[in-house]
Amino acid sequence: MLDLGRLRALHAVSVHGSVAAAATALGYTPSAVSQQITKLERETRTTLLERQGRGIALTDEALHLAATAQELLAIVERAETTLEERRGQPTGRLTIGAFASAARGLLPGVLAELGRRNPGLDARMTEVDPHLSIDLVARGMIDVAVAHDWDIAPLPAPEGVEQAVIGDDLCDLLVPEGHPLAGHASVRRADLAGQRWICQPPGTVCHDWLIRTLRAAGCEPDLAHQAEENHTQVALVAAGLGVAMIPRLGRGPLPAGVVALALDPVPKRRLYALWRTGAARRPAITATVAALREQWPEVAGR
Repeated sequence: MLDLGRLRALHAVSVHGSVAAAATALGYTPSAVSQQITKLERETRTTLLERQGRGIALTDEALHLAATAQELLAIVERAETTLEERRGQPTGRLTIGAFASAARGLLPGVLAELGRRNPGLDARMTEVDPHLSIDLVARGMIDVAVAHDWDIAPLPAPEGVEQAVIGDDLCDLLVPEGHPLAGHASVRRADLAGQRWICQPPGTVCHDWLIRTLRAAGCEPDLAHQAEENHTQVALVAAGLGVAMIPRLGRGPLPAGVVALALDPVPKRRLYALWRTGAARRPAITATVAALREQWPEVAGR
């Protein structure tokens, strides 16, 4: 009989593309995932992973087995959901994927509150790009995703995934002290031409949003510096190296030398909680979504 835990490990490798990434998602060490795959190869008398350059690739047999594993895991999830629903209490393990600033600014309070209210619930968080989190929910690799979209780039939710609005995160223009715009009460988007921009790297939601926003205002952006972390972008602004549009969530107090200006109209991104339709009845999902929405007014107020 095939071991479900080993099938889960193989499925994680197929979804995440590497043993290391699968280990991070499952909360294991890479060595533990490798051992699970090795034991599954012995059980099935089949080669499942092959070396491909510096990485690994799943064999055709492994891809077939991983697809079957996804079906089995979905059946197990339905069974667990039914049991938890009958108990009426949030229990078991629940994984939450959140983008960086939500992981820093929103999730600590949510996780603490979930633990206080539900001692039988083992809620765990992993930081993940919003581009990826929705697919991870759909594939059953995480239970709840905290993702966001921007006012000009709506968030797509695939079939089988439900969503609820958490709240709106406002965005400010950050400029160095002494910048020509620093004394303005508010700034129109048309006034942003000719600025040197500090932003996230290409391929991220925030990068795409900035490009589309500036071009819609008739400005071709000059991207001087690119950094993934908002705190790094703020530090670059403080050094006088450019301007940035940074959301408020998880930003923290601004350092000396940085001025926050209101934009007209105010850019905003909307935060969502997403989960699989098949798990919607699970009390742990309901409790998590409620905690996210309850915590948001306090976080947004800060």
